[in-house]
Amino acid sequence: MAMNTSIDNKKKEEEELRKRNEELERELKKSQEREEQMKVELRNTWQRLQLAEEAEERLCSQLGELEAEAVDQARDYHARIISLMSQLSQANKLLGLSGDHTITL
Repeated sequence: MAMNTSIDNKKKEEEELRKRNEELERELKKSQEREEQMKVELRNTWQRLQLAEEAEERLCSQLGELEAEAVDQARDYHARIISLMSQLSQANKLLGLSGDHTITL
């Protein structure tokens, strides 16, 4: 009878080990699936980051072009103001010769 108990205990131990092994295999499979899912998410995030960086570079380039254009326009505007002030000064001088009618801004 002690032999049967020993055999029964070994069978129980084997069954418990088999169940535990199956459980560990399921957990490992789930862990591997989660790891693969995280890899996919990481790749997607990396791609979005690259797109964002490329968009940032394009925007910076466009901003630089706009700034250069704004400086050119400001210079043109300033030159136009100087020209108009010169014309106004000449008009005032001509009016001064013919009377006391000065034009002011």
